[in-house]
Amino acid sequence: MSKVSLKEKLGFSLGEYSSSMVWQTLMYFLPIFYTDTFGLTAASSALMFGLVRIFDAFTDPAMGMITDRTETRWGKFRPYILWLSVPYGIFMVMLFTTPDLDAAGKLIYAYVTYSLMMLIYTAISIPYNSLIGVISSNPMTRTSVASYKFIFAYAAGISVQLLIIPLVKRLGEGNSASGYQITMAFFAILAVICFLVSFFAVKERVRPSVHQKTNVKKDLKDLVTNRPWVILFFVSLTTLVYIAIRSSATAYYFKYYMGRESQMGIFMAVGTICLLLGVLPTKWLSEKFGKRRLYIVSTAFVVATLVAFFFVQPGDVVLAYVINILFSLASGPAMPLLWSMLSDTADYSEWKNHRRATGLAFSALTFSQKSGFALGGIVVMSMLSVFGFVANSEQADLSLSGIRLAMSLVPSFMAFVGFVLLFFYPLSDVKVNEISLELEKRKKENGSNY
Repeated sequence: MSKVSLKEKLGFSLGEYSSSMVWQTLMYFLPIFYTDTFGLTAASSALMFGLVRIFDAFTDPAMGMITDRTETRWGKFRPYILWLSVPYGIFMVMLFTTPDLDAAGKLIYAYVTYSLMMLIYTAISIPYNSLIGVISSNPMTRTSVASYKFIFAYAAGISVQLLIIPLVKRLGEGNSASGYQITMAFFAILAVICFLVSFFAVKERVRPSVHQKTNVKKDLKDLVTNRPWVILFFVSLTTLVYIAIRSSATAYYFKYYMGRESQMGIFMAVGTICLLLGVLPTKWLSEKFGKRRLYIVSTAFVVATLVAFFFVQPGDVVLAYVINILFSLASGPAMPLLWSMLSDTADYSEWKNHRRATGLAFSALTFSQKSGFALGGIVVMSMLSVFGFVANSEQADLSLSGIRLAMSLVPSFMAFVGFVLLFFYPLSDVKVNEISLELEKRKKENGSNY
């Protein structure tokens, strides 16, 4: 098994910094940008999020199958990072540009730019995330790589949360539309650079057997009969639903419910720093307690802290921070574990079926995440509409109740569903190691290029 150097782990993780800058911005700031700056209603935003995100989610498995069938001198997955990094940056800026159009024209512009941004995001993020499955054949090495990846993800989150609102106000000089456009141009340049560094830093080491023939029908059948993967699919779906609901609601929560918009970025950044702290011991804790058990305990604490948010009153800023810190620390191990366990399910499928489809496995899980992201966005914007939200106005008690629920009980229910599902995940660490050794043995016997 080839070792992955610290330099390569860091270089790979820069790609996650780029990816997460967009993901975090979409979750935290795009909803409030559309309602308070761009000029869309909450209802039209909800419909757009639903239509675009659900359609976009279906492009993920297609992209996964495309990457599995790609053969270049750079490998299967790396070339897409090279080819698409610049378009990725361009559409980051276009997404947060407010055109001088009437209401109908703006809505069309929003649909087009949002759809294209999500399509490019899919085309670059699927191959990038799939690299975890091919950077090493060692399960614990992949956990380590995933931990570095999510450290950079949370670092990107901190950057976005601390800088976007101050930069929008400073660079826009009172014009939030101009401020968003200039701010996103800065982040776009940084995103392109990070993806290019990632392309040059990473090696693809794990490849399918040289005897494997491509077959879409068999790949899909292997996937849907892969019980560990199916369970992770639904865990991922529920996870992204609660994350999307809470993330989309946070800006509204601080601006309207807490009445402290200036503290929004600090609140988010403190939470992300604690997420980062929660990620750091993931590898050690997973080795000591096992991935599945650690994931279950982590999710249980997430459920409890989300419920606690329901009892925070508008003046209880300190309590909100304390609960957010506990929530974030508990959430830290979840994503590294999810992606590492996904690699294990890809190994399980190859061990069971003598076929490997890494890109499809990762892309189909990303499908569940984007579906969760879509559902979460729809829930929040629909709740705002139903509870009577009016942008840039003092909110009625009913509207404030909706915002409060979106920060607490609604996401806690989805987290609880994921908690229950994890009890049915069948792969223990012992079994994963047995599978890894068996695959190594097959590689030597068959002469596969790993």
